[in-house]
Amino acid sequence: MKSATIYSGVIMSLFFLVFFLIYGGTHLYLFSKVKSALSPGFPASLFLALFLFLMVITPVQVRVLENMGMETFARFMAYTGYLWMGFIFLFFTASLAIDIYHWLIHCAGFLFHRDFSALFLAKRTALILPVALGMATALYGYFEACDIRAERVVINTPKIPRAVGKLTIVQISDVHLGLIVREERLKRIIALINGASPDLLVSTGDLVDGQINRMTGLAELLQDIRPGFGKFAVTGNHEMYAGLDQAVGFTERAGFKVLRNEGSTAGELINVVGVDDPAIGRFTHSRPATEKTLLMKVPPDRFTLLLKHRPAVDRESLGLFDLQLSGHVHKGQIFPFNLLTYLFYPVRTGFALYPQNSALYVSRGTGTWGPPIRFLAPPEVTVIELIHADKGK
Repeated sequence: MKSATIYSGVIMSLFFLVFFLIYGGTHLYLFSKVKSALSPGFPASLFLALFLFLMVITPVQVRVLENMGMETFARFMAYTGYLWMGFIFLFFTASLAIDIYHWLIHCAGFLFHRDFSALFLAKRTALILPVALGMATALYGYFEACDIRAERVVINTPKIPRAVGKLTIVQISDVHLGLIVREERLKRIIALINGASPDLLVSTGDLVDGQINRMTGLAELLQDIRPGFGKFAVTGNHEMYAGLDQAVGFTERAGFKVLRNEGSTAGELINVVGVDDPAIGRFTHSRPATEKTLLMKVPPDRFTLLLKHRPAVDRESLGLFDLQLSGHVHKGQIFPFNLLTYLFYPVRTGFALYPQNSALYVSRGTGTWGPPIRFLAPPEVTVIELIHADKGK
């Protein structure tokens, strides 16, 4: 236990070191752009440097304020700091695109021995454009993050008995309940869930985010949802960050059965198998049974639902599950960061068929992590309808 604690501490320290190096670097980039374009004097430069430093350490300030019980101030700082985080990454992306444009012009001039300097943007223009674009996109993205949509998926399968006809599963994922995603957002999520009249409700990880010891009333709101075949959940990486025992306890108070490398049968009709997020195994040094072993234990004649936070398909499991439900990637949450998620997970979002009659659905996520912003990646509650179909049809 002691070695696991030390190991988890080292991993978290490395994560924060990398994060703050990258995040601090974007602020240094902004500072250099302002200095180059506006040539501010010493007082203005000092003020800007102090402001940027405070923004860099805002995530730490928020955690400290949470620990001190100053929730109102912590929420204010969270909104301020994370909205700024969304803006500065949007600014950085747009400004970097301008830098690349200038570099291409410079290369063209070198190759063709011509002067293309007239095509360069003025320094002030090259600063104002990405600032304006970042602010406009962040504002739009804030409202897009509130626009939770119901996405419907229809699957025809002979494994749903003719007498049943249709079974409705609702998936939520990456809700990230915490300082920013609270009662108002959760009530909208619950309204969409209830509107679908689910037979089964599943949460595919990251239900909670950060400190959760003061989230009074949120579990009770979820507890009021009582589908006929029950509610199942799996852990995500943020359950580990929030404190695994606390996170699992909250999820169970919300009425979910947390499947931690185990399977269950819902209504004697459908198999539900859930696996822990890999982050938990790395932190606890646990070696659970393989996914294939878990799937082989459930009755093969029933429809098998695999709940797995990250959208990685184990090739050895193909044919042993009918549908894997995942989340984690948020579709990048803010374009163009979805381009980075594609490097790690080949299925972007949505439905994908695999060999041996297995399928994967990747949710865009229901809440937000970090910045309360989504751009070209609206949040969703997924409604999956399993409809009886005769074999061969």
